[in-house]
Amino acid sequence: MAKKDDAAILEVGEHEVRLSSPDKVVFPQPGLTKRDLAEYYLAVAEGAVRGVADRPMVLKRFVKGIDQEAFFQKRVPENRPAFVSSATLQYASGTSAEEAVIRDAAGLVWAVGLGCLDLNPHPVRADDLDHPDELRIDLDPMPGVEWSQIVDVAFVARDVLADVGLVGWPKTSGSRGIHILVRTDRAHDYPQIRLAAQALAREVENRAPGLATAHWWKEERGESVFVDFNQNAKDRTVASAYSVRPLPDARVSTPVEWEELREIRPEAFTVLTVPTRFAERGDPHAGIDDAPGSLDRLLALAGRLGPADRAPRGGDASGRRQSTMPLIEISRAATKGEALAGLDTWKKRHPEVVSLLSPADVLVDGMRGSSSLWYRVRVNLQHVPEPDRPPQEPLEVDYDPWTRSSARDS
Repeated sequence: MAKKDDAAILEVGEHEVRLSSPDKVVFPQPGLTKRDLAEYYLAVAEGAVRGVADRPMVLKRFVKGIDQEAFFQKRVPENRPAFVSSATLQYASGTSAEEAVIRDAAGLVWAVGLGCLDLNPHPVRADDLDHPDELRIDLDPMPGVEWSQIVDVAFVARDVLADVGLVGWPKTSGSRGIHILVRTDRAHDYPQIRLAAQALAREVENRAPGLATAHWWKEERGESVFVDFNQNAKDRTVASAYSVRPLPDARVSTPVEWEELREIRPEAFTVLTVPTRFAERGDPHAGIDDAPGSLDRLLALAGRLGPADRAPRGGDASGRRQSTMPLIEISRAATKGEALAGLDTWKKRHPEVVSLLSPADVLVDGMRGSSSLWYRVRVNLQHVPEPDRPPQEPLEVDYDPWTRSSARDS
């Protein structure tokens, strides 16, 4: 590794990769630098490349550190190196973007150099952008849900997949949940992929009522595991295998064997521990590309289940959804910390209400803006007697994500 100005030049295979500010600390808690992250991705390159190879990807860049919001860059930088290719995606909004396509370990290091921690590829290959080859199941636990319940739901999902002739490949999400990846034969388009995923989610809910839910609206889920089928909609991406997540402990989204799920815990897999695991055990997803399956039987299941329930709409001709739950909005903020600070202020004013809430009654939503996330906090008052429910009040933090401004009540 040679140094040039404030950068390091890494020899990766046949390529030289420039890594700017290699000694910049990215994860203060374990003391990990950009150089450490590059070395991590090189240590697990075989598995990490398998998760992103030939897939256009959104660049999620943490240029100001993990305690600041990332910004999402769809368009590949003009000065990209020759070993990073591109593909032009047409988005549902009618716009298009030429996105980066990584094919080797050098590309992984290049992404780290841009400030990327996790890698976010689309479920399609660059040679066919209209027919996904990966169905993605995101098991997203509501607050108060324990790991054992998430694992129980994962095994129900595995059984449903087996019943329709498909194989699921599990990995930790890198946060609290589990991702299950399913390779497909690329015979269907995005709407069909999403319909198949929704059918799977509904069948999991049917087999595990109370444990799992396919309800899209968060306030209707209770303390259950949401089987998130909408990750299969066009324009959606998820963190790929071996991605480093922006949590203080540098947690990693890690492929695992089904037999491990009941014994492991997500917090055990970090930048410091996964390379040793990879060297000793290899990649549990090594065979994921060997036997792509057909979605025909899952789509047939969708037909038998019939149309999914649609969310009720308001009667004011606005087309906005009208919730059946007694929701109040607390804050909208540019950062999660600001949004939660607003929640704390509200709680201090309403301690008698707070004592009646369950963990799942506090709804914290990360909302995708044009190039970054913003955060919304709502409270579901379903467990508060109607006479004691506080009214909607002025927001504790009132951020407009379209003008990127924020105002706070004094």
